[in-house]
Amino acid sequence: MISYTIYKMVHIFGILLLFTALGGVTLHVLNGGTKEFSNRKIIAITHGIGLFLILLGGFGMLARLGILWPWPGWVIAKFVIWLAYGGLLTAVYKKPTLAKVFWFGFPLLGLFVSYIVLYKPF
Repeated sequence: MISYTIYKMVHIFGILLLFTALGGVTLHVLNGGTKEFSNRKIIAITHGIGLFLILLGGFGMLARLGILWPWPGWVIAKFVIWLAYGGLLTAVYKKPTLAKVFWFGFPLLGLFVSYIVLYKPF
């Protein structure tokens, strides 16, 4: 049986991978890059694995805490935001004029997610 701590580490590692991919592609676009480049595949793989690990670790922690359906509002909010992060990789390519907004927006959204999990406002 996997412990809560291991699930938490998996979750955090997934977050690190996700932000690595989003930061990399955002910097690429800020430097004038397009969707077609040699390391596109590794960025996409890193992004996908990161999202998978976030979900795996998150659901594992929920199970260890005994939080089942219906989820509390803070869990739903986190889930929706992580799903949004899933589509944001494509958004960076499609809206290169917003790359500076994404550069600062991604970590700010991450800060908001941290607030939600720490304070559980709903």
